[in-house]
Amino acid sequence: MAEHIVLESVVPFEQGGSRLDQIAAHCFPDFSRAKLQAWIKQGELTVDNETRKPKDKLYGGELLRLNAQVENDETHQPEEISLNIVYEDDDIVVLNKPEGLVVHPAAGHHSGTLLNALLHHCPDLASVPRAGIVHRLDKDTTGIMVVAKNLAAHTSLVAQLQDRVISREYEAIACGVMTAGGTVDKPLGRHPTQRTKMAVIDSGKEAVTHYRVLHRFRAHTHVRVKLETGRTHQIRVHMSHIHYPLVGDQVYGGRLKLPKGASSEFINTLQQFKRQALHARQLGLYHPTTDEYMEWEIPLPDDFEQLLQMLSDDLHQCYE
Repeated sequence: MAEHIVLESVVPFEQGGSRLDQIAAHCFPDFSRAKLQAWIKQGELTVDNETRKPKDKLYGGELLRLNAQVENDETHQPEEISLNIVYEDDDIVVLNKPEGLVVHPAAGHHSGTLLNALLHHCPDLASVPRAGIVHRLDKDTTGIMVVAKNLAAHTSLVAQLQDRVISREYEAIACGVMTAGGTVDKPLGRHPTQRTKMAVIDSGKEAVTHYRVLHRFRAHTHVRVKLETGRTHQIRVHMSHIHYPLVGDQVYGGRLKLPKGASSEFINTLQQFKRQALHARQLGLYHPTTDEYMEWEIPLPDDFEQLLQMLSDDLHQCYE
């Protein structure tokens, strides 16, 4: 069943000189550029009540009006995949994502994703962009996520993310011993030569990561990380950039570092930890309908706890 939407937005003056389709993508971030271009060509997205072409330049201050039907997404199929739901109502689903679950279909992962599972759990999500997914976790990152169940909730959550209202905190285990916490404020973009990777580059988008030390071990540090922005691989790239890559990170981690005199059991545990030691621990947001501030916290997964225990045992054995 299609959903009828009517949305309006005034073009920011700082967007003046840009193409209509680029400005529309900025003003209506819930929808893809291709979908917005189609609506412009069909006359369903107008400028000051007039039809324009996607490539037309705007000055700023114009009124964009979107009056269109959002058709159900027929490209992705519902799949019966178990979900660990923490909270659910008519507007949002909060869930605990396990290790190994891809969030959104992409090259090499066309099925078996969180999106497929959500479409089975709530078929109405077919009419919401990306089945309500407003932020992602990497395949091997565990922890808390929120999903919008309708377009109004989706719009609200996207706006909260853009305005940096949503609180997201993670726990991670980094290689190396940190002396103190801090902030990494470095722009992120696609790696110039390895396109599947992200990197700190001057032309990238603003990215800000705050971190503080929870526990220090002989050669590792347990940290709490708070995101101010939400770029792809942000924590992993930022921590690697300051020379404290995450344990188990196969992409940004570098060579495995071991403390002197470590037991064979400890070495084996580190070698067998094949995913980045990163867990989305806490999420806080304003409910899209009630505007009530809500917060959830997810305990660490078993493999993360076991790794922390092994690090602690290694530290204590060192002092015995």
